[in-house]
Amino acid sequence: MGDGASSSGGGVAEGGETVIVDHGRRRSSCGYCRSTSHSCISHGLWAYSITVDDYQELLDRGWRRSGCFLYKPEMERTCCPSYTIRLKVEDFSPSKEQARVQKKMQRFLDGTLDVKKPEQVKLTQDSSKSRCMHADASPTTVPNAPVSESSSSSSSDKISSADPYLHYLEKKIDDALSTPALLAEFPIIQVPKAIVKRVTSQAKRKISNVTEDLLYTSNISFQVAAALRRSLLTEDDGQSGLSRSSASQHGNLINFSPNTVAEKLAVFINGQGDIHGLSIKACSGHLNFYSTTKLPGTDFLSSEACAHSDGKRVNPKRSCMSGGGIGQHHKRRRLEIRMKRSSFDPEEFALYRRYQIKVHNDKPEKVSESSYRRFLVDTPLVFVPPISGNETVPHCGLGSFHQQYLIDGKLVAVGVVDILPRCLSSKYLFWDPEFSFLSLGKYSALQEINWVKEAGIHCPGLQYYYLGYYIHSCSKMRYKAAYHPSELLCPLRYKWVPFYIARPLLDEKPYVVLSDFTAQSDGFSNQFTDGLSSQSELRSEDDDLNEASSEEDDSDDNEPGIEGTTVGTEAELVVETGTTLASDDLGPVDLSNIMIDLNGLRIKYKELEHVVGPIDKMHQNLLEKQLHRYVKVVGEKLANHVVYTLG
Repeated sequence: MGDGASSSGGGVAEGGETVIVDHGRRRSSCGYCRSTSHSCISHGLWAYSITVDDYQELLDRGWRRSGCFLYKPEMERTCCPSYTIRLKVEDFSPSKEQARVQKKMQRFLDGTLDVKKPEQVKLTQDSSKSRCMHADASPTTVPNAPVSESSSSSSSDKISSADPYLHYLEKKIDDALSTPALLAEFPIIQVPKAIVKRVTSQAKRKISNVTEDLLYTSNISFQVAAALRRSLLTEDDGQSGLSRSSASQHGNLINFSPNTVAEKLAVFINGQGDIHGLSIKACSGHLNFYSTTKLPGTDFLSSEACAHSDGKRVNPKRSCMSGGGIGQHHKRRRLEIRMKRSSFDPEEFALYRRYQIKVHNDKPEKVSESSYRRFLVDTPLVFVPPISGNETVPHCGLGSFHQQYLIDGKLVAVGVVDILPRCLSSKYLFWDPEFSFLSLGKYSALQEINWVKEAGIHCPGLQYYYLGYYIHSCSKMRYKAAYHPSELLCPLRYKWVPFYIARPLLDEKPYVVLSDFTAQSDGFSNQFTDGLSSQSELRSEDDDLNEASSEEDDSDDNEPGIEGTTVGTEAELVVETGTTLASDDLGPVDLSNIMIDLNGLRIKYKELEHVVGPIDKMHQNLLEKQLHRYVKVVGEKLANHVVYTLG
């Protein structure tokens, strides 16, 4: 017998063979359709130990594991047929949505991502209000009284009355343009009035790489530049502006672009001293006002890009200069991804608990250390260490692992995976809810795919990424098929079928013998081109779906292999013993070489009576039916060398 289900230290089996206990057919409530009538039907095995090769074979027959418990849906009977789904990584190319997720993470690491957590919005607004309300404590005061609407009927005055900062900044610009120094620079008869606008969070989201501390903007420089041009072209009538004859004396004015005007204004206003906690910078002709005090939640944010107040994208080739010519410095972050063998880690458990409570609304008392260990730490897989020169084992070995994601040393996500001879099988992912804006579910899946690609260079046999089960009727599962080109496992013949063939069939009914339809389509010469066209259409649909939903909720795309939660606890399960159905009949099956473990004694079935004595007919029939069903669900190849435990 093996060394047991798991070692006490790490929960990883260290034996060298597969030893199981047959739990027979089981019924439980369904975690997908929420049925409470025990409509989820599966076959169950408890594994004391299992080799990575044997578990790979079981995966390719529709099995999955939750801790040390292995289960396979009874596809014809269960309420939600679950198809194993996989991706050949060398054929994978990311969709538009998946590429956006990767770019978002890179911008975050570079320090150029504009994002604010929802709970920080109120803090930022309260901070701005506080600065306005306590302006009288500052050397430069901000008027607290609203601007009288009688001074102007424009909507800008009404907005200014709601935010004293706007009127204060407008007056600052107007005063600057009225000084002799700038009047000499800009000889305009009628100086336009400045209008300052608050830059809304909606406008910031439309603009790439805009800093969160950008608060206000003004387009006064465009008005000044236009007024200068009009002055140059105005006839000299003795009253209005410069004459054409004197235009040559002011030829340099024609070179005053809005950007030049904005830069001169920024330098002049900044030179007058502190503007109540704001700095002013010129960017593409706009005067932008930034907070010089770090606002709550801006630890994630920094960028030297600037934006127009109307939300249009700024040409990145155009300069964005401050009044003093000093650029902003970005705080870069470091992402570290570690692959460690499955073991209990208090920091991981704390993250898992926070994730389950905040994302899945689990009751705190339900998220216990013991349930976490059973679900995500304990494993029956026999660890295979890396061997120098062996091209079948990756550098980390084969077995069960926790892939940790750390940003600047902080644990933000953990992917629970099994690394097997032909694949990486993704089991579960949990992440820090504070980092939901990074779409860590999608990002981790892309990293796992990339891991298989890189490991496959050293281990040519390692080619696939398994995403767990795909349930066509469950909307939470749709993201799995977005990793193109995926395949589904036929539940009868255990052949892999392209998803583009399976999808229209599953639209009609939940259980389909998929391989029947691949055989029927073999005779059509246009199958391949039709398949490519179908995949292109699917990708387009998935991109549209992802674009529509990505801003709403990222809790459904985060956990390849969530199926472990549908198995249920022992108290919720109904075990069917001695029940025989017509479809259980395999016809003649050779049971003679099945290895039986009876209280530590290993005996082949054909030798059982010689060792234990005669067995009465009723018990012998029950045992043979149980073994027949066991052979059906695991296959004859595995049944002939797996140790089957009785008692």
